[in-house]
Amino acid sequence: MRRRSFVKAVGLGALSTVVFTGTSAAGVRWIRPGDAGYAEAKLGYFPMYDHQRPGAIAEVTSVADVQRCIEEARRSGSRIAARCGGHSYPGYSTADGALVVDVRGLDRIEVHADGTVDVGAGVLLMDLYKALAAAGRMMPAGTCPTVGISGLTLGGGIGVTARQMGLTCDRVVKLEIVTPDGVHRTVSPAEHPDLFWALRGGGGGNFGIVTRFTFRTEPVRNMTTWRVKFAPAALPALLDAWPRWQARAPWAMTSSFGVSGGTGASPSIHGCFIGTAAKAKPFIDDLVRRVGSPPTSRSETEKTFLAAMEEFAWCSTADKSCQPGWGGGGGGQTRGEYVATSRMLLRPISDPQALADLLRNTPNSYNMIDAVGGAVSDGPPTAYPHRDAVGSIQVEVFLGDGEAAARRTMGTARDELGRMFGEAGYVNYLDPQMPNWQRTYYGRNLSRLRSVVRRYDPDRVFTFPQGLA
Repeated sequence: MRRRSFVKAVGLGALSTVVFTGTSAAGVRWIRPGDAGYAEAKLGYFPMYDHQRPGAIAEVTSVADVQRCIEEARRSGSRIAARCGGHSYPGYSTADGALVVDVRGLDRIEVHADGTVDVGAGVLLMDLYKALAAAGRMMPAGTCPTVGISGLTLGGGIGVTARQMGLTCDRVVKLEIVTPDGVHRTVSPAEHPDLFWALRGGGGGNFGIVTRFTFRTEPVRNMTTWRVKFAPAALPALLDAWPRWQARAPWAMTSSFGVSGGTGASPSIHGCFIGTAAKAKPFIDDLVRRVGSPPTSRSETEKTFLAAMEEFAWCSTADKSCQPGWGGGGGGQTRGEYVATSRMLLRPISDPQALADLLRNTPNSYNMIDAVGGAVSDGPPTAYPHRDAVGSIQVEVFLGDGEAAARRTMGTARDELGRMFGEAGYVNYLDPQMPNWQRTYYGRNLSRLRSVVRRYDPDRVFTFPQGLA
């Protein structure tokens, strides 16, 4: 069990096979192959990477610990991989032979009187939501409770309040990072502005190991969560009506589409409105009218910010159900038995029937489209390259027929979605088989991001198969 601190108000691998052999240092807990606890300590969210054997796992609790890890990785020539929640889709945060720097001990959360919050790099999302709610504050982030704040923020941070409040990275005021030369730097618009730009959307694992974030928050407000579910036959009509409806909805409204693969799957829209149910109801009525058939179920409920985040996470902070249930965590969240890919919708859905057919013909899958626009499109200049996208689509394919078959199915859907909507993808949903991944994930910012990497990591200490170095 790891200590969680609620104060005041309350990366990723590369390709080396060098085995880490650093000596013990005060504050760092080194766990190597053969040590008690190694089998659990190396686990990430996805069990299909359990066979990977990092050279060592370093559990850190301070900036000095992180500096020591980078020093040892440079000395030994080992790959180095930062890990928080361990949700890397390609398993980069538990790479073979790498020194995995587990930052979950950097878990301090401090809410300040000016509305900013200092968040340690090891904080998980539901722990952050709980601390903010206790302080009467809120900010945008993701929905999976065991995802770490670091990876989410560094890649952008799409969530259920994105249209209302922007991306998670848009809320960053400053960061603290240990760069590949071992120097602990404060990064802000005034200090290392090129790195400040790159760290907000340029992807995790590229520039060093962040140790702390400072975010802008805002006063907490109640929300209305809502869901409408339709019969399978309504899928094309829903894919036609929903995007056009969402584009005209106020920024206070964010929603996500979801449907399983197969002809008998019932599609649904799950939404979040900052405001009362009475104010949300006319907008939901309009969506139903546009679809043209009555939903098979419908609900809208006013909730606190924390209760709304729990609903989208399918867990409760009253028990351990929001905590990791692997790696000795003793919690309740199960692990991910699927592979996934993504595309950004760079243009509207022009042929809803064709998209419906594609989703229906992607077996063993669950498919999600998260609406963006609103405050995301109006966000500050950062390295996140997809401000003009109307949505992000994610395809998850379960492993019932094995990983190889799942990846083939996923690849077919991914490539067809690329033809439909453009060859862009979300860097937080890395697909190791993504064609032209450099432009797909980093877009028009690729050259500038690489120049930042060359400046801060000329020796290529931080490398991984889909990284900027």
